[in-house]
Amino acid sequence: MRQIVLDTETTGIDPKEGHRVIEIGCVELVNRKLTGNHFHVYINPGRQIEQEAIDVHGITNEFLTDKPTFRDVAEDFVNFIRGAQLVIHNAPFDVGFMDHEFGMEPKTRGVITKDICSVLDTLAVARKMHPGQKNNLDALCKRYGIDNSHRELHGALLDAEILADVYLLMTGGQTKLNLASKGSGENQSDALRRLNRNGNKLKVIKASADELAQHESRLDIVEKAGGKCLWRPEQNDA
Repeated sequence: MRQIVLDTETTGIDPKEGHRVIEIGCVELVNRKLTGNHFHVYINPGRQIEQEAIDVHGITNEFLTDKPTFRDVAEDFVNFIRGAQLVIHNAPFDVGFMDHEFGMEPKTRGVITKDICSVLDTLAVARKMHPGQKNNLDALCKRYGIDNSHRELHGALLDAEILADVYLLMTGGQTKLNLASKGSGENQSDALRRLNRNGNKLKVIKASADELAQHESRLDIVEKAGGKCLWRPEQNDA
């Protein structure tokens, strides 16, 4: 199964008011495995970005001056996502903007996202799994132990990479995402580096007595907080 984890940044919050997409970031999963293939582009919207939006993503009008228009990238984008399942956090927002953009360009007019892709909304999934709790991307990163300390501002590719981690952990777990983002405006494919399993065996270093004591102390804290320690099987079997 091919999935595309996708995020966009925009000039404002409502395409019906003329707001446009200014950044698209996608990472690819095949059978729940990260392929290293991703699509990332900044887009000149042909209009001003609202200051509130700039405060969120940090993308300025000056930065987008020499970037391609959506017309320039529309076909490549459609070809990249066609036939995949899109994994999006708060999907109606992004899909609404995508359909608006498709409808504005002659080459993609008539394209509707739901007709060329299925869509999985991770926000809806998170709300079912964690009702009554915060389920924005930052909250989910904290809940699943994902380091997003480098996320000072929203960015489409960065958020798609983080969402891929969240989605895989939230729905069963998978390898961590480790893609090096390159220049903007390119459809890039970079293979993930993997360990050579045919090489020398890794040296096993056993924990010291002090380290074991610190580990036991940490487990005591977990228990006192009401947690269940998987590292104490005698307790779990009780």
